[in-house]
Amino acid sequence: MFKHILLPTDGSKLSDRAVKRGLAFAKSIKAKVTAIHVVPEFQMVADEGFVAPMSAQFKQRFEEEARVRAKKVLDKAEKMAQTAGVAYSGVIVNSDFPYQQIIHTAQKRKCDLIMMASHGRHGLSGLLLGSETAKVLTHSKIPVLVVR
Repeated sequence: MFKHILLPTDGSKLSDRAVKRGLAFAKSIKAKVTAIHVVPEFQMVADEGFVAPMSAQFKQRFEEEARVRAKKVLDKAEKMAQTAGVAYSGVIVNSDFPYQQIIHTAQKRKCDLIMMASHGRHGLSGLLLGSETAKVLTHSKIPVLVVR
């Protein structure tokens, strides 16, 4: 069956529930897990060629705070994995396209299942914001199990 499960997490309550379910599933089938947290790239908004004079400092602060938050998210997943008795590794990647990094990491780490939450966006918010889960489902050649 499955031997290595990728658990994407954004640190939300819904995502934490999916990680917890993923760990329980992994334990039941004696699989290992890799949790992934995707940090967006820093984007400096410039208007007609104007760039804020402190943009380098803004970028550095953004990256530091994003790194700290990502570490907290993955530390939480690691503690859950230790409690469940499941082999665990965590990955932090930077990208403005989380679904691509989720799929790429699953392939690179030789995961045979991606198990992730769906935030259940419908209607206009689903159309405007999109769904990383839907994009992973659409583009992944690796099986995807969606947790609601």
